[in-house]
Amino acid sequence: MKTFSVCSSERETCIEITGHISEIVRESGVSEGGCLIFCRHTTAGVFVNENADPDVIHDVLAALGGMVPSDGAWKHGEGNAPAHVKAILTGASVVIPISDGRVQLGRWQGVFLAEFDGPRERSVSVQILS
Repeated sequence: MKTFSVCSSERETCIEITGHISEIVRESGVSEGGCLIFCRHTTAGVFVNENADPDVIHDVLAALGGMVPSDGAWKHGEGNAPAHVKAILTGASVVIPISDGRVQLGRWQGVFLAEFDGPRERSVSVQILS
């Protein structure tokens, strides 16, 4: 398993990590298998979506903000309850197939770390499944 850090500079943002994932897959030497990407935090998540148009990420964050408003009747004392809920919605992990030694993402797809309680340094773990 390989782990790398991602630093955010905003309270909520999505940071593309596809390059890190692709490099780890290349270094593994595995030609066929899978790649498990896991976010090791409860107020951040990982997901696969379009990486060509930055407006998609804006829309994703806006939609999550509409579904999980920051001014809700939250009881969690740390003040980051919405971040926990948004992390549940995005998920803590994704699995991507590996073929011909490369992650098999679609033409417009990328892997993103979703930060909901930043700015922070986050850890992402990648396990190659062969």
